[in-house]
Amino acid sequence: MPLEVIYVARHGFRSNWLVDHSTGTYTATLRSPTGGAADPALTAHGVDQARQLGERLLKAEPPIERVYSSLYYRCLQTVEPFVRQAIVTDKRLSIRGETGLGEWYGAANFEHPVPASHETLRPLFPGLLDEEYRPLVTPTRMGEGVDELHDRVARTMNELIAQCDREGVRAILLCSHAATIIALGRVLTGNMPESIDTEDFRAFTCGLSVYKRRVAPAGSVSGAVECDGDGIVTSPGASDADAADRHKDLAWRGGRGVGGGWMCELNSDCSHLSLGEERGWRFSGDESFLDAASGQSMLDAGQLGVVVEGRGGGPTDRGKL
Repeated sequence: MPLEVIYVARHGFRSNWLVDHSTGTYTATLRSPTGGAADPALTAHGVDQARQLGERLLKAEPPIERVYSSLYYRCLQTVEPFVRQAIVTDKRLSIRGETGLGEWYGAANFEHPVPASHETLRPLFPGLLDEEYRPLVTPTRMGEGVDELHDRVARTMNELIAQCDREGVRAILLCSHAATIIALGRVLTGNMPESIDTEDFRAFTCGLSVYKRRVAPAGSVSGAVECDGDGIVTSPGASDADAADRHKDLAWRGGRGVGGGWMCELNSDCSHLSLGEERGWRFSGDESFLDAASGQSMLDAGQLGVVVEGRGGGPTDRGKL
């Protein structure tokens, strides 16, 4: 049975970090459990959001058979309540850490942070990580332009969908970050707006999106995707040249989408959250650290987009993204 449904959730409220783009130095507002400056934990409110999201995911139909998540602490912490409760109810779930679903950092002349290793994460999330899984795509540490981000997400989803098709997985959950989730919507549906800052696919904290497949590919082989940028991504066992060649062959725009294309049935729905829609986000041009003035510290991913307040009506002073 090929993959039919993709559930997508954004992580919950988190604490902030600062980056000095002239030196590439990241500093955290609060110390992260992993020790990474750009790897904060959820706030107390974010923990509440994750619990409420988990309760909704347990009722998902069709039920979730596999979980893929960014390896950043806030994403793992967001899916933890759902996965732990699923295990209690005899569902054999674990978390596949996929770096292709990781945070978007703007293009820079320095290396951005990476998620913590499995060795660091294992004691923080005991029994939850799939130790045998190897990520399908790894972003460049020098950051990405907007086109490169969409290319990376297209490559990730093309390979991830093909993997699920081969293994007979019907429904999966992805947990990721705002920019990546917006790119996911565009890549899955094939709908790329003319203006990058169009508010099309939404990304509220712990919001839930649902995508259903338009056409199951013959032979359970995922469709191809088109990439216009030159994002540098690698897959285990593939040379840079091989990865680049496959990357250029993808064609998803014009409504085509990856894996035969997908329909968006829920767009960051927050009806399960007590305070509703909070702290959405959208792109604001193809900004990068390369264009920023020197000698300033910038507040995490907020400098790469615009915070979008939802209809939740909750407190608005908890910090960006």
